[in-house]
Amino acid sequence: MSDLTPAVILVAGQAVQQLSFSNIGADVHNELPAESSSVRVRRASLADLDLLVPMFDQYRQFYDRDSSPAAVRTFLAERLKKGDSVLFLAQDGEEALGFTQLYPSFSSVSMAPTFILNDLFVAENARRRGVGKALIDAAIRHGKATGAIRLGLSTAKANETAQTLYQETGWVREEAFVAYNLGLLD
Repeated sequence: MSDLTPAVILVAGQAVQQLSFSNIGADVHNELPAESSSVRVRRASLADLDLLVPMFDQYRQFYDRDSSPAAVRTFLAERLKKGDSVLFLAQDGEEALGFTQLYPSFSSVSMAPTFILNDLFVAENARRRGVGKALIDAAIRHGKATGAIRLGLSTAKANETAQTLYQETGWVREEAFVAYNLGLLD
């Protein structure tokens, strides 16, 4: 799938506070339970790279990218070191079950912070256990705790499973705007 493929855009979670992203690195979530009591969601750190890299690589392959664990490790390490994204990791004991990654942004019209839920992945053996919902809940809680007015995401039109999950967790399909992308690489 091309990075330029238009996708379904959804929006969720309105907060009333307006705060800066200066607390993006703040530990607003320690550990969040999922529907299954053995599943826990927590903020990921550099120490979690060995758990995150295989899943992120699988996630990229779902979108027709070649496997590249070394490049994935570098990319995720940079995000975590720079604090320019927020990663949540779902686990059952020591087993990694899924992750979500948020990028901060702003609404110029609302003059307020927002987050883009850019990545959500649940390992195949962990699906239908509430892991995706738990990751989304963690993203929503983080957004609210940091004063964001909304979360936004896009997903492939053909990814009906994800669309169902998003709609079940309160996301609303965007109908008022048309999304465009412009590739900058040759």
